[in-house]
Amino acid sequence: MKSILAILAALFVVAASAAAAERPNIILVMADDQGWGDMAYNGHPKLKTPNFDQAAADGLWFDRFYAAAPVCSPTRASVMTGRHPNRMGVFKWGYPIRPQETTLAKALGEAGYATGHFGKWHLGSVRNASPVHPGKNGFDEWLSAPNFFDNDPILSHRGRAVQTQGESSMVTVDAALDWISARATEGEPFLAVVWFGSPHNPHRAIERDRALYDGESKQHQNFYGEITGMDRAFGKLRDALTTMGIRDNTILWYCSDNGALPKVGSTGGHRGHKGNVYEGGLLVPSILEWPEKIRKPRATAVRANTCDIYPTLLEIAGVQVDNQPPLDGVSLVPVIEGKPQQRPRPMGFWDYRIGGIRTPSAAWMGELLEAQQAGGDLEPYEASRRAAELPEPAYPLDSFPGHSAWTDGDWKLHRIERPQGDVVWQLYNLADDPAEEIDLADDEPQRVETMRAALETWLESVVRSLNGEDYADAATPGSGR
Repeated sequence: MKSILAILAALFVVAASAAAAERPNIILVMADDQGWGDMAYNGHPKLKTPNFDQAAADGLWFDRFYAAAPVCSPTRASVMTGRHPNRMGVFKWGYPIRPQETTLAKALGEAGYATGHFGKWHLGSVRNASPVHPGKNGFDEWLSAPNFFDNDPILSHRGRAVQTQGESSMVTVDAALDWISARATEGEPFLAVVWFGSPHNPHRAIERDRALYDGESKQHQNFYGEITGMDRAFGKLRDALTTMGIRDNTILWYCSDNGALPKVGSTGGHRGHKGNVYEGGLLVPSILEWPEKIRKPRATAVRANTCDIYPTLLEIAGVQVDNQPPLDGVSLVPVIEGKPQQRPRPMGFWDYRIGGIRTPSAAWMGELLEAQQAGGDLEPYEASRRAAELPEPAYPLDSFPGHSAWTDGDWKLHRIERPQGDVVWQLYNLADDPAEEIDLADDEPQRVETMRAALETWLESVVRSLNGEDYADAATPGSGR
């Protein structure tokens, strides 16, 4: 009997090992402030991005991929949760993610994935006592910054400040590759989140990258050079996957966190820029490579956004989350498989009218390094300490300040609630008018009414989440406004 049990146990281990081997590795790479048009493959006349261009030529190129928000922290929250960031109070830059949220790293970690975060976090403090640092959000390993970072950055290695040397994007990739190499050696499936600090302002390209653009203004030389620096680091990452022998069954997914910067960035001719809910503030470059499944390079015009990353990857990994709160993303597995596909439901956007929270990464990390070298430590800043608090009083269900939008197929309805309380509606046909220049609201009253009802139903749902209705064990209410 014992021998039979031993055989069954061995078979179980073999089956489990085989199942783990079949699960793909996952690497999510994100830029900080790279617009849709800030790629050579998207027609930029001056930028040199050979590695991004090659990835687009080899994999699945999303031509209509959106950030969930027009600024950084909210979009990053959407990647982690599959939910619109306002559901968890990540309204603008510097707002922390709520500890009550189920993140991609938590879900995959519980399913046997090793998890690592490298680079920009910007979802809360990266100090030891922070309730919202990457480790509290499911990452086993992390070398992270509280916001964007430049060359030779001080980063937080699991709460310990470390001085690094080198071009910022390469520092990030090198740290990720050290960790990925160990996982590959062990045959352990992994999630690596690699978030660059470039090309966020101030732009400080290293000389070899800046020199490629000698004929441009100094500002453009450094901005373009930072993107080329990201491209070089991304190329090193791609090449290393081949060297390690894990490229075929590794999902490598690249995108940016919001649309183009004004003045230096390129929206590709779309209206608006970073900070706007118009297309120029939301459309970003996005490429997905997975050689084992995407064997024929192609582009897709299916509209997708960063909320879709979470449900897509969980479906691929075969992971189901118990008590999953409402998702705004949809699985893109049919798109990856090359099936004719229309987005199964519309996309909602909402830029809440509120200011961001200042997050001076270099200064804060310098203070942390100094304190720790002296034998001490620092407490996380206030917003992170209070991240679990729910709003008191609750947000109203009939007022939605700021600029929201509802994209249904090729139609996009804008709702702009101004400070005085009145609401402006705009309607655009993105197929005929991708620059959002011709407002058709007066010509399409029935369409406006139908889309308006759907948008406001969605906005009410978001506010219910914001007020804490999704959490089985609600945190103690506090002044979360």
